[in-house]
Amino acid sequence: MGKPNRLCLLAFLAVAGVLAAVIAEEMYSDMFDHINPDDILPNDELRNQYYNCFMDTGPCVTEDQKYFKQHAAEAFATKCRKCTETQKKNVEKIVVWYTENRPDEWNAMVQKLLEEAKKLNIPVA
Repeated sequence: MGKPNRLCLLAFLAVAGVLAAVIAEEMYSDMFDHINPDDILPNDELRNQYYNCFMDTGPCVTEDQKYFKQHAAEAFATKCRKCTETQKKNVEKIVVWYTENRPDEWNAMVQKLLEEAKKLNIPVA
């Protein structure tokens, strides 16, 4: 194989490697995708439990609350880049509900998520 062909092959392999890395980017686990915000948002007690978990004003009672809180700042800062389609739809439902029904709580959550993303050195998209 001649030198120009080797360079073309190496360039192709480099580009293919970068594309494979981008395509294979790790996604958040779908283990809690069955959790439906439509069951949580209208229930004051349950919704407040999730909210207080996120805001560090109450305990994270369930495993899904702990998981969501662990990934919330990154998901928010990156516009849910690693979210499954179900997670993206659920986040949209949550955003719409809070902005329409509890805008002060939504603004407090956004502020907290931005602060946490900054602490974690996650650039906001």
